[in-house]
Amino acid sequence: MPFVLPLLGAALAMISRRREAWLRVLAPLVGAGVVAAAGGLVAAVARDGVIAVQMGGWAAPLGITLVADRLSALLLVVSAAVLLAIMLHAVGEGAGGLGRHEPGLFYPAYLALTGGVCLLFLAGDLFNLFVAFEVMLASSYVLMTLTPTAERMRAGMTYTVVSLTSSILFLTALGLTYAAAGTVNLADLSVRVDALPAGTRSALGMLFLVVFGIKGAIVPMHLWLPDSYPAALTKVTAVFAALLTKAAIYALIRVQTLLFPREHGSWTMLGLAAGTMLVGTLGALTHDDIHRVFSFTLVGHIGYMLFGLGLFSVAGLTGAILYLVHHIIVQATLFLVSDLMQGRTGETSLHRLGGLARLSSFIAVLFFVPAMSVSGVPPSSGFIAKLALFQAGLGAGRPLAYAVTAVAVLASLLTLMAMSRIWTLGFWRPRPEGAAEPPAEESYTRGGVRVMQSVTAVMVVAGLLIAVFAGPLSSWSRRAAIDLLDPSAYRQAVLDGASR
Repeated sequence: MPFVLPLLGAALAMISRRREAWLRVLAPLVGAGVVAAAGGLVAAVARDGVIAVQMGGWAAPLGITLVADRLSALLLVVSAAVLLAIMLHAVGEGAGGLGRHEPGLFYPAYLALTGGVCLLFLAGDLFNLFVAFEVMLASSYVLMTLTPTAERMRAGMTYTVVSLTSSILFLTALGLTYAAAGTVNLADLSVRVDALPAGTRSALGMLFLVVFGIKGAIVPMHLWLPDSYPAALTKVTAVFAALLTKAAIYALIRVQTLLFPREHGSWTMLGLAAGTMLVGTLGALTHDDIHRVFSFTLVGHIGYMLFGLGLFSVAGLTGAILYLVHHIIVQATLFLVSDLMQGRTGETSLHRLGGLARLSSFIAVLFFVPAMSVSGVPPSSGFIAKLALFQAGLGAGRPLAYAVTAVAVLASLLTLMAMSRIWTLGFWRPRPEGAAEPPAEESYTRGGVRVMQSVTAVMVVAGLLIAVFAGPLSSWSRRAAIDLLDPSAYRQAVLDGASR
């Protein structure tokens, strides 16, 4: 249902694409249905353990398998909730930023993207993992180039070329895996890969790391992201920043733990994690546009999730899962706040922003809370997730893990500097004379502004609730990490047709 509902909604939206009022009702209803279905899956997984469905009645590993375990169910419900929130924000914004006929393209493409995200978390084989990425990417091509400008089309071309390149590499890796092991079912592969020569396993593992490294913007494969995301409409960038890179990290976690398990950490991943944290956070300090600052911050914090995976321990994976949940919510919130800032001032440049704390203390609070969370200031959700990773790194007992932990602490301080810079220049100082006013087409109705502010406030509260309910969430994440390192229940649910 989380996959089928948004695709049916996208089809209905395309049929009635010229009736914007209907689309603004249909899309949130579909999103709410996806959240309800995802919540039902979480309850079912909590009760029964890993759940597998063989589509069309074809037994695994021959057919299409959909699987929900603790990791996929958790990320599915969090992603569905964030997608619904951004959709409601877009509804409140109305046609802001869109051309005359483009609402009829935005809503179907957004719902199709939702279907791709949901399929990715539930896919039980490599081919449908590839299909999920392609559904997401095909939709994101449309969303990226809405209301085309020269800058947006250039960014869209960069995004398209890089995405297609990674897709070609993914399809190549998939074909080579099938040629070597005779299957693409993840549960079946987890058994057969052990019989492959060590060199073949290493080559396949490295190829998948490159594929998902490109999609996840891991340094040095990140250069496309800061050039692409800031050019899109802010509501579109919020979706991309929250979910597209996290989907790639989820796929990397799934493939690496199921197919290429390690008794000890991966020095390659730990090295990439350190480089990603440093390059991303240093890049955030060098830019003037707040969207580019947030985009580089996004790149830097991908490194934290890679750090947890690279440790290949229960504690490390627990921290990575906590960080995924935290960052999906907080990164989306930052871009929604930036949309409110832009709507109020008409600016995204730090040199032309100023006085926002006096203009709207409410927007100032909405920015301050997630900014401190992404910086890891206690007692925020970012602090809790980072603390879990720091403890895992120090508990690994290896010099490289200690070094990457130190880099992670430094990256947190650099992130705090970047967020403080936005606060000082954008909110605290007086507004520069001669700053531009919001263009007429970007003005919203009073009711629409209230909806946008309310949705953003709910997202801020959701980030705070992660810290409030850190105990149950950490317990769930720990059990998910244990399942990742011991996939016997996953194999049994898929290959034996039973759930634990």
